[in-house]
Amino acid sequence: MTIAMHDIDGRRGLYTPAERARRDATPWTLVQGILAPLQFAVFAVSLVLVLRFLLTGDGYAAATASVVAKTALLLTIMVTGSIWEKAVFGRWLLAPAFFWEDVVSFGVIALHLAYLAMLLHGGFAPGAEMACALAAYAAYLVNAAQFLRKLRMARRQVAS
Repeated sequence: MTIAMHDIDGRRGLYTPAERARRDATPWTLVQGILAPLQFAVFAVSLVLVLRFLLTGDGYAAATASVVAKTALLLTIMVTGSIWEKAVFGRWLLAPAFFWEDVVSFGVIALHLAYLAMLLHGGFAPGAEMACALAAYAAYLVNAAQFLRKLRMARRQVAS
């Protein structure tokens, strides 16, 4: 089954032929292809550590370190992703093909940074910090699903 895809600007498909050529030519595509699964792996380990802490009270330091590592990867993938968008679409962020993914990414980043602010400010209960991390992780899962959907759309566009 072929699905007609329309971006915000009304064009058919996720990429124009020129954008697809730029996507395939830029090294930032490979960088994103490496960082995205790495970030997901760190997320999965961190989620287990955060849940373990919340359920048992054990492993606060490991859970904290894992959330900080996840946040560092998130910020890295956002910076490199904006370079990728510039290379492919000529915009640093909010290219029509990835507008909503970028918007949700801003929320994901805000929640991760809120966690870091809580951690650095001090005075918050560890459970509250980890609850903020879980909220950030829930938003991240929504965002990851958005990007996976776009990956499938791009593969369907190439196949058709």
